[in-house]
Amino acid sequence: MVGNAVIGQTEGKKKKDWTKVDLGKRAADHIMIQIGMYNWASKPDSIKTKGVGRTFNAYFLFDFPFKTNPRISVAIGPGIGTDNIYFDNTTINIKNRTQVTFIQDSITKYKKYKMNVGYLEIPVELRFSSSPENMNKGFKFAIGGKIGTLLDAKTKAKVDLDANGFGGYIEKIKDKKFFNGTRLAATARIGYGHFTVFGTYTITQFFKEFQGPTVKPWSLGLTLSGL
Repeated sequence: MVGNAVIGQTEGKKKKDWTKVDLGKRAADHIMIQIGMYNWASKPDSIKTKGVGRTFNAYFLFDFPFKTNPRISVAIGPGIGTDNIYFDNTTINIKNRTQVTFIQDSITKYKKYKMNVGYLEIPVELRFSSSPENMNKGFKFAIGGKIGTLLDAKTKAKVDLDANGFGGYIEKIKDKKFFNGTRLAATARIGYGHFTVFGTYTITQFFKEFQGPTVKPWSLGLTLSGL
């Protein structure tokens, strides 16, 4: 009886044959929506940011599981990424001739002043899921990167009072000539089921060399995934 019990426990601990897992109805996190906070690392002390910057990303990814172990997969696909960062008592000139300038402005009164950028991106992830048959459940972890091309760059100001005594209007300025047209960032995610915490760190410079301050954007937030 003791011998049979030992054999039974040994058989119960046999490794699962992952090659026989049915992935026919697998939810593979094709859609990812990310919302989080955004800021610049290594920014000069002369640049005064305010409040919490915001990031929003939306991607559609194709997932390719490994045949020998579908808990591990590679995902790639297109999407968009947008970032907003807010400034305090600062006027930014992105239409200058030579470079972007950040001016501490004590004359113009802004209710809100932000810089917005938007990218067309392609993220790539190496994923692990403890429940490959249903990725809507179980522990998840992913590392990777994303490459993007700049679509839009602008500043938007809500002016309470300008130097001429006028106020109550919105001023938008668009110009992307001083911004780096390509963004390369490292990414990571960890979580459970539909929800994961994500982080990104930009490897490339935000502005073109010698045409703006040397800053490296980063973001941290929550990912909702499924389908």
